[in-house]
Amino acid sequence: MFHDRNFAIASVVISTAVFGFYASMLLLALYTQKLLGYDAWTSGFVLAPGGLGNMLSLLVAGRLIARVDQRVLLATGCFINGIALTLMSQLTLSVDYWSLAWPRFVQGLGMGFIFVPLQTLALATVRMERLGNATAAFNVVRNAGGSMGVALATTLLARRSQYHQTTLVGHVNIWSADTAARLKELSAQFVGQGTDPFTAQSRALATLYRATLDQAQVLAYADEFWLFSMIFFVLLVIIPFMRRVRTEPARAREGAPPERVEALPTPTD
Repeated sequence: MFHDRNFAIASVVISTAVFGFYASMLLLALYTQKLLGYDAWTSGFVLAPGGLGNMLSLLVAGRLIARVDQRVLLATGCFINGIALTLMSQLTLSVDYWSLAWPRFVQGLGMGFIFVPLQTLALATVRMERLGNATAAFNVVRNAGGSMGVALATTLLARRSQYHQTTLVGHVNIWSADTAARLKELSAQFVGQGTDPFTAQSRALATLYRATLDQAQVLAYADEFWLFSMIFFVLLVIIPFMRRVRTEPARAREGAPPERVEALPTPTD
């Protein structure tokens, strides 16, 4: 089946697309709960617009699949996902709800333009006797891509967090005037809350270190979202190598009369 060019390329595209989609969904849930302090309910509301966008795009893509080149729809979906993930990479610790929900809606909107035309391109050129095996293989490739995306996203998040932590800590010097001023400000706040000066200094240093860790994680999340956006933009390069398939719209949609069914001959003795 993988000797079929459309099926082989479609397998690469679907595994890569769900790789970025599921990984980014996991990262967004982790970001809202770990760094922004959202509870599970509020974090779900951040992810929910993606389902709404996906539902709308599935309806539109289903109507256009027989009228528009499927490769154009697929490229549109990949481009929209690249834009959405680029928006997600602009993260800060003070980001509001709509700055997260809107890119998620855009991402869901783009995925609908990927799933529908991609399945048509992948299976339309497969011979009928191999269609069952092709459908099963296509689903296996898709699930494998999503599983690898989740696993690699968490691994890469830990690696990039350590990298940025090392970089940021190297720039925090207690002998620096800016660092000393920040520590003095934090110590004054803790003293104002009734803490003794020595404990206040220790808490100020711990607070500064914790803020450094948070910034390192923000940079790690931004790196991953940017990486996934580049993956979708790279997919635009291989889509033109697929062949367009011709799908006939339903006869009722074209206004053609229903086909006439010949009656069976009456059996005779």
